[in-house]
Amino acid sequence: MRSYGIQVLKGLPVKEVRGRKNVNPVVGIDVAKGESQAQIFLDRNKLYGKGFRFSHTITDLEWLHGRLKEVEKDSGCRPAIILEATGHYHLPIVEWAEEKNYDLYILNPLLAQRAKKTHLRKVKTDKLDAVHLGELYYKEEFEPYQKQETHWLHLRHLTRQHEAMTDMYVQTKLQFRAVLDQVFPTYEGVFGDLYSTVSLGVLEMYSTPGAVKTAGVDKLAECMNTKLVRGRSPKWAKEKAIDMMAAAEKSPFQEGVHESYVLSLRMFITLLLQYQEHLSKLEKQIDALAEEKKEYDLLRSIPGVGNKIAATILAEIGEIERFDHAKKLVAFAGVDPSVTSSGKFTASTNRITKRGSKRLRRALYQAVQCGVRRRKGCLLQSSVNQRLREYYDVKKGEGKPHKQVVIACVNKLIRWIYCILTRSEPYKADFQSA
Repeated sequence: MRSYGIQVLKGLPVKEVRGRKNVNPVVGIDVAKGESQAQIFLDRNKLYGKGFRFSHTITDLEWLHGRLKEVEKDSGCRPAIILEATGHYHLPIVEWAEEKNYDLYILNPLLAQRAKKTHLRKVKTDKLDAVHLGELYYKEEFEPYQKQETHWLHLRHLTRQHEAMTDMYVQTKLQFRAVLDQVFPTYEGVFGDLYSTVSLGVLEMYSTPGAVKTAGVDKLAECMNTKLVRGRSPKWAKEKAIDMMAAAEKSPFQEGVHESYVLSLRMFITLLLQYQEHLSKLEKQIDALAEEKKEYDLLRSIPGVGNKIAATILAEIGEIERFDHAKKLVAFAGVDPSVTSSGKFTASTNRITKRGSKRLRRALYQAVQCGVRRRKGCLLQSSVNQRLREYYDVKKGEGKPHKQVVIACVNKLIRWIYCILTRSEPYKADFQSA
């Protein structure tokens, strides 16, 4: 420890510690799964005893509270807590610190990693990581962690869960298609939507061309009428049954379809139906939560921003009061340009930083894509968001590539969003941002 210029106050009489003035105690916590390593600082470069490890249980957290009460008693100042954001591992400590009213500082992992690289020696231990966090507290000015409204946290969790489940759903669809091509490749096209409930239901019951031909038109139509389809006429069911028979006749796999493929096909069908059900439930819950906030309607007033995109943007931003300027929201989305300059060299091409919320950035990108696209069947070739389209055409006319122009539109869109949320005014065609 002395190689870092740090004085350890282990064994220092309590009266000497209490006599010190202008101390600023802090505890640096290196978080891991289920347990953490901590180091208490009395002041800059002055450790308060040795580091210690504690688990994320009520018993150990209460013990830590007692330890910090001793520090407060000895120093006359309530210690702050500084730690690194680690996905969800740090949440038990955050919940406990908020309950005990400790000043909490949660650092971006990029800042914490940069602090660990300030020393020449390559040493990586949990004890040193806790020390580095404590040192960083005295070197930089950080804003205390502000607890977000529970409503936004729930909405964020649901939208992220929906995104994760959608990714799994897409992967399952790809695997399903691969097996279907080896069992019943001509089935695609029988129904308008291959992944509709009736399409998957019929295929689950009659998975091979041989099973379809054995059942016959009448049995297929009866199955669709009685078990799978509601609100459709018997004529429609019979037409689809005839189409299925034609597809079965054209299939190259008439005999000898491996049972393992049929088993896999039915398994993927079950998964697809379950994913559809779960996604539908999530969408209903997301809509119900978002409808409780007036900001939801404000964002949906922007042409090109639908229900899902509006909910995702709101969930990722949370309270707009966290950002005192539109530039900070731009940086939070990670669409601010990076700067590269050294000596007489200044880069003329700078990529965006991508240091913010990737989910917010993706939602904004999708909103722009929806806003600048041309309306189908419109003679005037107008776009969903005519004003955004005009800006897109101006940048495109300057010779910029499509993705670069879209990012420029994202930057403009997020400034509109900032003004809409701060002013609590819906979008208008003549809307002016700050």
